Amino acid sequence: MTVGELTDTGPKLEEEIYMKRFLALLLVLVLVFTVAGCAKEEPEAVVTPTDGEETEAPAPAPELEWAQGISETEIVVANSAATSGAFAPVGVPFNAGIEAYFGMINEQGGIQGRDLIFKHTDDEFDPIKGKAALSSMVEDEKVFAIVGHFGTPVVAATLEDLKSYGIPAVYFATGIGQLYNDKAVGNDRNIFPVQPIYKTEGRIMVARAVGDFEASKIGVIYTNDDAGKDLLWGAENMAAELGVELVIQQVAAGATDVSSAVTSIKDADVDFIIGAAIQATIPTILKELAAQNVNKDVITTYVNVSPVIAQGVVNEIAGKFDVYGNGWVSFEGERALALEEFAKYTVGYETNVYAMTGWIAAHFFVEGLKRVDGVITWDTYMDALESAPIMNPFGGEIDFGNGLRAGTQEMNLSKISHDNLDGEWLEVKPLQAIDSIIN
Repeated sequence: MTVGELTDTGPKLEEEIYMKRFLALLLVLVLVFTVAGCAKEEPEAVVTPTDGEETEAPAPAPELEWAQGISETEIVVANSAATSGAFAPVGVPFNAGIEAYFGMINEQGGIQGRDLIFKHTDDEFDPIKGKAALSSMVEDEKVFAIVGHFGTPVVAATLEDLKSYGIPAVYFATGIGQLYNDKAVGNDRNIFPVQPIYKTEGRIMVARAVGDFEASKIGVIYTNDDAGKDLLWGAENMAAELGVELVIQQVAAGATDVSSAVTSIKDADVDFIIGAAIQATIPTILKELAAQNVNKDVITTYVNVSPVIAQGVVNEIAGKFDVYGNGWVSFEGERALALEEFAKYTVGYETNVYAMTGWIAAHFFVEGLKRVDGVITWDTYMDALESAPIMNPFGGEIDFGNGLRAGTQEMNLSKISHDNLDGEWLEVKPLQAIDSIIN
């Protein structure tokens, strides 16, 4: 090869090298855009305009499962109550009221097309049998809820068991203070009392003394049992809230001599008196107040508002002072229509007050179910009960919202007639909540 040939070939070689580099560059660009195109097909990270941080899309909510005791055709609930023995006259009609209400709901199509099934165990008012019955109903029979938990000894013995299970328990046939809670959360949340709780009633008593009788110094005579102590707790709680003075005297439950306590209340020159005692002791307190010529009006708990109590003291108190009592049911207005409906389904128990309370228990339970739209779990059911106040068909509203577990929160006021020696209570104030009473 000559020098001349080398000179002619040089530019061609350079051109070939340039073309090869150009083609290689094109290939790289094609690969880059191909990868970029594939990347666009993948989900893009979400970038918020505020912080610029990437966040993943929220995970889908887990699918809810129906609670135990609920099948495609049934919702099974239960209770244990004394349907034999000394308390059978209470337990039998109480359960009859529950069954009658469920029968009415089933006749109307049930809940989401499911019939309400009510099972019952006779615990004979025995706390040991009550505990065994609860364990069987929850763990073996796997019922959805407990409706109408019955009797102070059984409720007291099983309350912590109920909380541990977490099973919804609606209506307790007792007013023990352990049911009261102004902020139920966690294991306490599943307890839904309806019947008056003595702690709440004690608060209402002080509200009445202040709002209706303008009292600023209130005497309290209480018994050293659970009922008396719970009523006192409520009275002290409300008195502190309102800034009024209490003069407090204790007597033994069932005491036959309360003269010392009454003398102390008389000497304190109070404006109004709270008789925080139930049937066995309140007549003794009222008669001693009359015997010592105390002329201050008295209020007592709803459990004493019966003709028997009125008849037992009317001769002593007539012309000296009035005796008032709280109440939690009423039958005027729309409630009269509810009473007609009750009588239609409770044949044989049309005027039985214990059957009425069973009817009320079932009503509150069902109102919660009606509010659940879709899958019923323990949590969705409890959310529904707490979502808005529920109206007692024979009484006022009860609010379970924000964890409030205070039982009946609206009560009316009656007083013993001085003219009827057979014993009569006359209603003087309608159903009212504390705020309404005070204001």
